[in-house]
Amino acid sequence: MSPVAELVRTQVDLGGLMRVLANNMYSTPEVVVRELVQNAHDSCTRRRLEDTSAPEARILVVPDAAAGTLSIVDNGAGLTREEIDRYLATVGAGYTGRLRAAGSDAGLIGQFGIGFLSAYVVSTRVDLYTTSFQTPREAWHFSSAGGERYTVAPHTAQDVGTRVVLQLSERFRPLCDAPTLEALLQRYCCLLPMAIHVSGPERPAINRPPPPWRETEAHSPLRRRSLERAFAARFERRFEPLCTLPVTPGATPGNGGSASGLLWLQDGATYGTSDNRNLSVFVRGMLVSRDARELLPEWAGFVGGVLEADALTPTASREDVQRDAAFDVTAEQVRECLIDGLSRLAREDEPTWRLLLQRHNEALLGAALCDERLFTLLADALKVPTTEGDLTLPAVRRRSGGRLHASTGESGGPEEVLCRALGVPVVDSGRYAALPFTRRWAERQGLPVLQLGTREGNAALFPRVQLEPAQEERLRVLFAQDGVELVPSRFSPPALPLVLVPDREAELKAKLEADATAKRIGAAVLSLARGFTATITSRAQARLYLNVDAPTLQALLAAPEDRARSAARLLSGLCTLLSHRDERAGAPSVASALEGISAALCALLPPSA
Repeated sequence: MSPVAELVRTQVDLGGLMRVLANNMYSTPEVVVRELVQNAHDSCTRRRLEDTSAPEARILVVPDAAAGTLSIVDNGAGLTREEIDRYLATVGAGYTGRLRAAGSDAGLIGQFGIGFLSAYVVSTRVDLYTTSFQTPREAWHFSSAGGERYTVAPHTAQDVGTRVVLQLSERFRPLCDAPTLEALLQRYCCLLPMAIHVSGPERPAINRPPPPWRETEAHSPLRRRSLERAFAARFERRFEPLCTLPVTPGATPGNGGSASGLLWLQDGATYGTSDNRNLSVFVRGMLVSRDARELLPEWAGFVGGVLEADALTPTASREDVQRDAAFDVTAEQVRECLIDGLSRLAREDEPTWRLLLQRHNEALLGAALCDERLFTLLADALKVPTTEGDLTLPAVRRRSGGRLHASTGESGGPEEVLCRALGVPVVDSGRYAALPFTRRWAERQGLPVLQLGTREGNAALFPRVQLEPAQEERLRVLFAQDGVELVPSRFSPPALPLVLVPDREAELKAKLEADATAKRIGAAVLSLARGFTATITSRAQARLYLNVDAPTLQALLAAPEDRARSAARLLSGLCTLLSHRDERAGAPSVASALEGISAALCALLPPSA
């Protein structure tokens, strides 16, 4: 007969658990202020729900630097003797959970019943004085050092409510400083609907006025924008807010998304993938995360915001929100509000719109590629980097005769030199998002993008022409070089007789093969790359395009053999210098080009008498 399994209850080391929860639950001890104000708020909410004669809610935070104490006072529901044991002194239990189970959670913040533990992080002793609205003639004094043990004793009768007094540890005495305390409360509690006062009720509440989206007073558009920017400036730590955009409930298709708030565009230049997203999230009026940037689109690296999203679920520490279905819905809502706000800005505020384009042009190039609506909005307004400066694509099209040219990512190539001589803008493909943005714009316009340095692009720029066999043979004899293919062509300007252009696709193939030999490239990437380079069959390292319309080349064909050879050597040397190919494999060096030019000039010049 097999032995019977023994059912044993799990043991809990209460002291160890208290130390772990109190010392490791929160990222900063400052959170104690938020947690205790949150408890006071929920106590006031409970009294409003259960006591028909409840007075107007009041929360008071009192620092006492001389005594080294911090007190949080409220006129909420208070606690009975039984509730002290059941809720205050029981980890994981809270009265808010009971109210939520009964369906009465309107305005309640707490959820896990562990917020009070934060008091032990900063204190040597915690004292709590409370009177319940249910037993207004009874007052109780709770006291604990460390939270593992506590005492409860009757206390002198007081007004209904609770006063928590923290005897602060030496290292946390700065929490007694009133300006420091006000700054903390404004950060964490500025959206709470109940008034919160520091030091005394006669001082202005730190959470007034309400956030712009809760404003009930009618303001002029100018005044409203001023209030919104002032609110945004309290949260934007690195940049001035350029303008603000509202987040409104029901912005997503199907009326989804219940968050409210404010977004702003930062008045600071961004470059490509700069990520300066800055989003603070409040749940039920309390700051939960100061860096919820994932709720903003990845392309919105120039956007900040404050969001009030009660549908989101805080983590146990209440310093972040859970990534769940509600999170995804809220992110979708924020994206829709941002795109809608940008569209309104373009229609209604042209000066700010132009400033936005100026500040964030490069980042917006990438943003436009992420959303078709953004692309439609920005397609003709954004500028791309070209050899003729930053230009809009309609301007590029006009200046290039209806065609679009793009580099291969290496600026200064001979094809670009030629285009620069003609005043034809060439889009710099090496810059962030410039080429894919240009291609998408061209596709909408039904235009090809001629990428210089590729066989297809160069074939359009230097169209091959057929010469008489004798002429073609003479050119071959005059200009033949190892690894260079001669291509008779016709291009502008006529003053340019020839252009030496590297075959960059062949260069890419050679580079990949060299990297594979040196094992500098992964097998998976190498396999994909070789799928492309397998189509590259050209053995030429460069192509020499000969302009048959050039007077120089026509004169050369008609010149005597010896002079033609000298002239061809001179032209080849000049062409090498212009092509910047002295460092490319197989190309003539600058030194040999200069030697050829010198020898050609000596042969062409008459000898001295």
